[in-house]
Amino acid sequence: MSLLEQYEQQYASLIAEITAHIGRLQQQSNNSEFWGGIFSQARMINFPPTQRQGERNELCGKIDGSLPEAQELLEQMGLEVRELNPAQRSSFNGKLQVAQAEFKRLQVEYRQTREKQRAQASNTFTTLDLSDSYEDVSISTDQRQRLLDNSERIERTGNRLTEGYRVAVETEQMGAQVLNDLHHQRETLHGARARLRETNAELGRASRTLNTMMLRALREKVVLYGVGVCFVVAVGVSLYLTFAPSSTSSVTL
Repeated sequence: MSLLEQYEQQYASLIAEITAHIGRLQQQSNNSEFWGGIFSQARMINFPPTQRQGERNELCGKIDGSLPEAQELLEQMGLEVRELNPAQRSSFNGKLQVAQAEFKRLQVEYRQTREKQRAQASNTFTTLDLSDSYEDVSISTDQRQRLLDNSERIERTGNRLTEGYRVAVETEQMGAQVLNDLHHQRETLHGARARLRETNAELGRASRTLNTMMLRALREKVVLYGVGVCFVVAVGVSLYLTFAPSSTSSVTL
């Protein structure tokens, strides 16, 4: 079982528990409203539901402790969803949105129930128990305000963490893109360097070929000059040998 599925099961169990507690609070509120109306019509003075008030405070304490835990589970689920691949992320995003909507609905329902209970407490408590009742209500209001402040602070912290995580992910993606671009540029430079080496090698081979051709042409030119000189010498000798006996014979005569 993955960590996201564990978070999902814990969240479902916690939401079911919160829903049950809110249902009990609403039932107590309805019963208090019914009996409070009867007692007020009968003008009965003693109506201090201390036991019922203790149960309400206990339920409210459980709900106040469970709501931040559910909020934290939602944030953890959101972080885990971001780590999934796109195919799984789309399906879990729908579940996460439904869970967030259910959580907000429970918060609104719990707030309305508490406000209704405070209104009933202020209307049904008699003048003899008015000071004690106001003290209890003020204590529960202070506790609720502190819990709401803590919940808002935790929510703001979670939002900041989520925003920081989003910025970190975007920075990581930008860094990966830059590294990818640098890798492509490095491959391009390596290819250009390899082509430059090949071009230098080709130029070297062409230079050696040109040098060989120049040496061969020079040798051929030297041989050609040598042949020409030999030819001239041979022609001169042949001419000399041809005309020399005739001039000797003419001198003898």
